[in-house]
Parts: sequence; C-alpha cells; structure tokens
Amino acid sequence: MVILDELKVELEGMRGNLIELYEILNIKKAKATVAELQEKSGQAGFWDNLENSGNVMKEIKANENRISGYEKLSERLEDAITMVEMLMEETELADDDPQIIEMKVEAGRIRREVDALKLSTLLTGEYDSQNAIITLHAGAGGTEAMDWVQMLYRMYTMWAESHGYKITLLNYLDGEEAGIKTASLLIEGTNAYGFLKSENGVHRLVRVSPFDSSGRRHTSFASLEVMPEMDESAAHIEIRPEDLEIDFFRASGAGGQKVNKTSSAVRLTHIPTGIVVSCQTQRSQYQNKDYAMKMLVSKLVEIKEREHLDKIEDIKGVQKDIAWGAQIRSYVFMPYTLAKDHRTGVENGNINAVMDGDLDSFMSGYLTAVSHGDL
Repeated sequence: MVILDELKVELEGMRGNLIELYEILNIKKAKATVAELQEKSGQAGFWDNLENSGNVMKEIKANENRISGYEKLSERLEDAITMVEMLMEETELADDDPQIIEMKVEAGRIRREVDALKLSTLLTGEYDSQNAIITLHAGAGGTEAMDWVQMLYRMYTMWAESHGYKITLLNYLDGEEAGIKTASLLIEGTNAYGFLKSENGVHRLVRVSPFDSSGRRHTSFASLEVMPEMDESAAHIEIRPEDLEIDFFRASGAGGQKVNKTSSAVRLTHIPTGIVVSCQTQRSQYQNKDYAMKMLVSKLVEIKEREHLDKIEDIKGVQKDIAWGAQIRSYVFMPYTLAKDHRTGVENGNINAVMDGDLDSFMSGYLTAVSHGDL
C-alpha cells in the first residue's frame, strides 16, 4: 500500500535524524556526567554548601531531562516503524482505515517533536533553558491595538499549550472598550525562554477593522517583551530595599476570573531605573509581591544582556527599555493573508494557523540566523 510505504520512508528518515541528534546532543557524555555528579552528591558534606549543591542537582536534572527526552522519542519512533511494518502485512486495509489514520497522526507528532529537538540544539544562550516571562503591550491603534493584544495573547497561549508548557497569568489590564491594554504571562518549561526570545519586539497587524463601520483597513501595533524568569540569587544581583517603592492596590478591569478583586495587587518601582512592574492575579499580597520581584529581576537581567552592560547598576533609566521601532513581524489579513518575519524573511500564508500558535518556523528561522551570525 502506497500510503504505508510513504509512512515507513518518512519514519526511517527520522531515525537518521535522531542518530545525528544523539551525537549533537552528546547523549553519551550526558549519561557519564549524570553518573559522576550523582556519585558526588552522595559524598559526605555535599549539602554543606547549599548554593553549590543546588547547582549540581540542577545540572543533574538538566542532563536527565535531555537523556529522557531523547530516549522516549527514540522509543516512540521505533514503535511507530514496527506498527507500520505490521500494517503492511495486512492485505485488506483501506487508506481511511482507523489504524492507518492513527499512524499518520502519530508520524506527524513524532516529526514535530524531532523538529523541536533539532531546534533546541540551537539554544546556546546562558538563560535559554529558563522559564520565560512575556509581557504584551498595546501600541498605536487605540481599541484596534488592544484587540490585537488579545489576539496575540491567545496566539502565545496556544503555542505554549501545544508544547506542553505551564501558563500562569501574572498581570492583566482590560482595554476600555475591547481587548487588552497589557498582560504578563509566566511560561514554565524547558527552553521556554530560548524559544520565545525570538518573539521579542513589535508586531504589526493589517486588517479590515471590526470596529470600523466603514469597513476600512487599519494598521495596529503591539509589543512583546520576553525575559528569562530569574530570582535575585540566580541572577547574582542585589536589589536594595531603599531602591524599591512598593504600592498595594485593588485589581482593576473586568477580568472575570483573571484577577483577584481584593487589595492584594502589588506594584514595584525600581527607583534608580524607573522600571515599574506589577502583579495582580494571585490570591495574596505575598504571592503577588514574589512574582513582581521575579519580574523586576528578570527585566533588569534582560536589559543588562541586551545593552551589553557589565552590571545591573549601569542601567541608567527606563528610556533604555524596549522602544517602539521597526516591527519584527507583520500579520496581514487583507488584501491577502500572510505572516512575514522581517528579520529572517520566513513567511507563512496560512494566517489562521499562525494565529492558532503555529510559530515554530519563525522561531527556527530566527535561531538559525543567529547561529550563523546573520542577526
């Protein structure tokens, strides 16, 4: 049967990709490292230095995750090949047989996971393995821009869910008439920051506005800030209490279940830089303050890295934060449909798929360009 022959060829091609990835990911060395560090963790006095022991356990976990992810994917691939070979022995199967349809779906899943694993090999930054904090802001375009933020909020939520990441809403402010003014999300999972850092910048929407009774075409802008989740100890920075202004307030906006209506929302202002962060979605002031502090530290670290500064204290003010400028990507709904990344030239004409979270081709294009020194 032709369809099964094609599936077998496709799956066996993935087997070759995984063999290459075994070497690129250095799985053999990772196993040796885990064994060595586990032996070290069992030695007397290991837990006397909590910072050092914590770093060792983190390295063990990272290597174990790499090994486990690779081995589970390899097992699934071999199981799929075996199943296809068994189906090829059947003589009365139609192309729409449920078993064949299921194998096509599984092959698609495995292909996407192999592609994601290949993409992860391009993540070499210091913070790439961290969780990510993303913040969306409405820009030029009024109500239309706030609706655009809501569309992007949905797009990144769907992307995160499709990759198995955990999503925590940190801050959310409704637009006056529709949409969202600003929203912050914590995306938790391996390499979340490494993938999402490619999305940092200004996003442009072109469409016929649903808010314009004349049916005219509108252009709107929104910005996305992406930061690695950090705390003060991990970032090796110290924020002095006298440099912080802390305000407690009642969460505002419609929000529904998104925000807590008691006066537990927290706003932190970092006086030396003028940076302001807030969190209003958790149940207590303590939780909101903890998340807000992580957001502040993450923002300081992101600015330090982007501005190539030697230390946090060199950040002179909020004017050095993300500025409005040329968009990184355009999303056109009218007169044609196209999502185009202006840095890499990557395009996708299926705009609905993109808005449903199909962003991997854009991330891959960005990371590949960075690895080749083109960006």
